[in-house]
Formats: sequence, structure tokens, C-alpha cells
Amino acid sequence: MKLKSVLILSLLSIAHNLCLAQNWNGKKCAVVLTYDDALNVHLDKVIPALNSFNFKGTFYLIASSPVVTNRIEEWKTASEKGHELGNHTLYHPCDGSLPGRDFVGKDNDLSSYTLDRAVKEIRTANQLLKDIDGKSERTFAYPCGDLKIRDTLYYDYLKNDFVAARGVESGFLQARKVDLANVNSFVENGTTATQMIAQIEEAEKSGSFIVFLFHGVGGEHPMNIHLEEHQKLLLYLKEKEKDIWVTSMVDLGKYIQKKQS
Repeated sequence: MKLKSVLILSLLSIAHNLCLAQNWNGKKCAVVLTYDDALNVHLDKVIPALNSFNFKGTFYLIASSPVVTNRIEEWKTASEKGHELGNHTLYHPCDGSLPGRDFVGKDNDLSSYTLDRAVKEIRTANQLLKDIDGKSERTFAYPCGDLKIRDTLYYDYLKNDFVAARGVESGFLQARKVDLANVNSFVENGTTATQMIAQIEEAEKSGSFIVFLFHGVGGEHPMNIHLEEHQKLLLYLKEKEKDIWVTSMVDLGKYIQKKQS
């Protein structure tokens, strides 16, 4: 009887491990590479690096940024290569009433926004992005990770406009437990490839996914990782391609939607 119980437990453990191995598009985990704020380095360095490995990235664009308006054709080409042009609002408003927000100007202080203004600006950004890539499906990223205008979750009024919204809180979840209105992510600043690889390994052990949130890659932003560390991360992902699904935020969101339906 004891031997039979041990055998059953062993079979259940094997079945569980096989289930985890098939959990993310037939792979052990998913990795999403996201890049915020529409920086020149994203077009000049990051996208060529991703293209060389045939990886898709998600680039959250501030639609009014000169790096968008002055380089539209390059963003269009990036989209044609499979990269997602995500919505990071029109002017990147953050809540200036919070501690440590001295950098927030009067014109882009989310705490002084009306809900109507926020929704209109985000939808305007969506239209501008559609004019570039011709696509109707995309995801949203909260500027500064701010979810509310005073006491209101403003994304509640935009859920039909997006597949998902990326937040800034870290964590490893199974697909059915993911809140698509606030998808977890890991903010990388001064991080080494070794540290990022350890995070991926943790996601893999959990049968989960990881969304990386980058700003500068080799400069151009106070929140930055070295270009060499980014390249080492891409090399690791290529070596582990049979186990790791490197995808865009919009494709991950659609995959999770199916799992939750």
C-alpha cells in the first residue's frame, strides 16, 4: 500500500512538472522585454539587437515625444518586424502629489487631471500609434506606475481599448491569476545580466512568466542598464529558446486571456 502511494505521488509530480513545462505556449516560461519612454537608443541599439536574435520587444511610446514624431518611419519599420508599439500615453502624466515627485511638472501632473482628460489623451495616443503601425490591438503601460487619478482607477474606463496594461509591481503568477489591468513587471536599473537571468530562472521554476521593464539601455535615461548586460541577456535567451517563449506584451496578454476564459 505504501509503495502504491509513493508511486501515485511520483506520477502526480511528473504530471505537474510536465504541465509546467507546457504552460507558456509549450515552453517552461515566458519572457517579455518592454522598453519605456520612446528613447533614441531603443531605435538605434535595442531594436537592431533584438532583430539579430529574431526577438520581439514591446516599446511603450509617449506619443507626443519628438523621438516618435521625428522618427515615424523607423517605428513603422520596427512594427513591421514584429515589435509592439505600446501606449505610454500622450504626455506621460505622473501623480505629482506623491513623495519624491519633484520632477513632475504642472502640465503633466496626473493628480490635477480629470478622468475625461486622461481617457481622451490615451485614446488620442492610440490613434497616433495606429496611424504608424495600422494595428488595433496593443497594450498600455502606466506612467510612473500610477494607477489612479485621486481615488479612481482610470484604466477601468479603458479596458476595451487594450489587451492588457503593464504595471510596475514584481511577482511570479500563473496565467489564471494574472490581473490583466495591472500585469506584474520587474523594473531594471543598474541590473546585471546575471541578476536578470536569476529572475528568469525563478520564473521558470514557478512555471510563470517575467516582464522586464527597461528605460535606458546604454544611456539616455537616469534609469539605465549597460548595453553589454542587455546583450548578455539576449544571448542567454537565445541559448534557452527551446524552454523560454520570448514574446511581446500584446501576444502574452492574448495568451493569458485564452487561459482565463
